[in-house]
Amino acid sequence: MTSPVRVWLNRTYSENVFFIEQLRTAARPVIVHATHADPDSPVLAAADHGGPEPADLPADAYVDYALDYCARHAVDVFLPQLHQLAVALARPAFEAIGTALLCPPAGAIATFRSKADGYTAIDAAGLPTPPRWRVRTPDELLAAVDLIEGDGHTACLKPTTGAGGAGFRVLTREPYGPTRLRGWDHRVQVGQVAAALAVPGHDVDLLVMPYLDGPEVSVDCLADRDGRPLTVVGRTKDGRRRGFTTAERHLEPVRRLVGASAMAYLSNVQFRQWEGRPVVIDVNTRPAAGLYQLRLCGLNLAWDAVRLALGERVEARTVPAAAVEGVEYTLVSGIQPVLPRTAAVPARRA
Repeated sequence: MTSPVRVWLNRTYSENVFFIEQLRTAARPVIVHATHADPDSPVLAAADHGGPEPADLPADAYVDYALDYCARHAVDVFLPQLHQLAVALARPAFEAIGTALLCPPAGAIATFRSKADGYTAIDAAGLPTPPRWRVRTPDELLAAVDLIEGDGHTACLKPTTGAGGAGFRVLTREPYGPTRLRGWDHRVQVGQVAAALAVPGHDVDLLVMPYLDGPEVSVDCLADRDGRPLTVVGRTKDGRRRGFTTAERHLEPVRRLVGASAMAYLSNVQFRQWEGRPVVIDVNTRPAAGLYQLRLCGLNLAWDAVRLALGERVEARTVPAAAVEGVEYTLVSGIQPVLPRTAAVPARRA
């Protein structure tokens, strides 16, 4: 009988319940471990073994916790989300206890951890990027916004570090009034941001760029352990409407970027349109939340990535354009169970 593969997902986003569902369909038995500081994360209930983890460990102490967890539970493959870089730097220690890390090498993670450094790497690989300005002071902010608005565009900002759109804002000159109390409004007044940057004692690092509205293409990539792309597919997003693309204007740049950075296993590159051409707006050194949607293309990249981490051979796969042409869908939320409430785990410090 084939022994089960033990996979651990540490603190991660709730959509990874679908990543776990894909592992359930593997040709081999899989035992999923999941830990999270939020006891109500649905990932915990989706796993075979879900439980709390310390909430506030620094990176080095968290690595010690992770090594201990992997050793105690005989984890075969560890997919780190929290403290991904620190875990990747400790790869030899995990390999010494028989745990493979399902994440890119530390160099690739470090490059794209900062959006500013990431854009530099994207430029070096020859991929198109939008214009942007790195700002830390009110004067730098106002100068960048003036340039963008002077060209007839709307400005936006995002922190140089962060994930999931955290901190993203559209900049406006419009004062906050009754009309902005209606509906969803993610705009912030330029003057308010400038005032916040002027507050002493805070190290703020932002990117300001033109707001790129309209359709988005999110390209998922599976690469082998040396960063050679094996499967690359784009997911299109236009409001609620979703679909797929195999257009080389999106896929070929991703192959080039992943290969140049040796970004092994699962990664995601996002495009929007700027002046009529696709430009890269973000690079994720982890599986995207929407990776599971590729099951509509007959793909299970979650299981393929686990197999690669175990040292198995995975063949390159190309999705024919005819297989996804006209495939359109939308996403709706569903009910996910949660575990009964338990006491929080106290932080362990080295």
